[in-house]
Amino acid sequence: MTAETATDVFETHRPVLLGVAYRMLGRVADAEDVVQEAWLRWSGADRGDVREPRGYLVRITTRLAVERLRRIKARGETYVGPWLPEPYVTDFCDTEPDGAERAVLADTVSLAVLVLLETLSPLERAVFVLREAFGFPYADIAAVLDRGEAAVRRLAGRARRHVEEGRPRYEADPAERRDLTERFLAAATDGDLEGLMALLAPDVRLVGDSGGKSRAPLRVLRTADKVGRFLAGAARKGVPDFSVRFLELNGGPAVVLVLPGGKPDTVLQIDVADGRVQAVYVIRNPDKLRSLAVG
Repeated sequence: MTAETATDVFETHRPVLLGVAYRMLGRVADAEDVVQEAWLRWSGADRGDVREPRGYLVRITTRLAVERLRRIKARGETYVGPWLPEPYVTDFCDTEPDGAERAVLADTVSLAVLVLLETLSPLERAVFVLREAFGFPYADIAAVLDRGEAAVRRLAGRARRHVEEGRPRYEADPAERRDLTERFLAAATDGDLEGLMALLAPDVRLVGDSGGKSRAPLRVLRTADKVGRFLAGAARKGVPDFSVRFLELNGGPAVVLVLPGGKPDTVLQIDVADGRVQAVYVIRNPDKLRSLAVG
């Protein structure tokens, strides 16, 4: 395999590798670092005996991500306020998957699921990602993690039960989410409490992630009354001049509020069920918004 061919092969599989690494780490920069390290190992490896480049590259990437996740957990870093994953511009590889496959990929990269994955051990998370998001057979996952197949099946069972127990039941219709997002944004920026209350589910929750570096609630807000009054109150204090970008982030429609000069200030995304807003995610940690900067 020539150097040019090796580069082409790697670039073909890069979207999958980045998808694995991001689901493992919940951080775009860390995922990109892992994929870059996978490239260095791939480019320097003896590829003569590699019959299945995709599996080989996924194995390298997964092992690197597990190592990095273990280091992160070992540091025991504290985070100011609620934590949310870094927003991820969704890319389902070079080809558009069918509806069922797209739904699975979107679900496993959603903010709600990624928050749950943070509570898994690194090995449980790796098994869940490879099995549930990418459909790898247990035998292949066992080879990736250098574990027996029976042990991998046990890890998969524990991880799946944990995620299913905590996974909220949201609807994933993009058109409805986009419509409600637009109406929600208009009501929130206008400080329209009555309009907000008409959109919010009674038990809605608002999760604000600032990392202590911007203004956002330091606790999760629950109930329509608290969420509505908080948003209306924030609007009354003055909304900065910003432009609005709609993007697909983490498998669903989202809003990026961009300050003059192209600096992203806030990412806003909602989850929807039964025609009402069930969850509001507000990401304002500037460290997590850098990849969304405009020109």
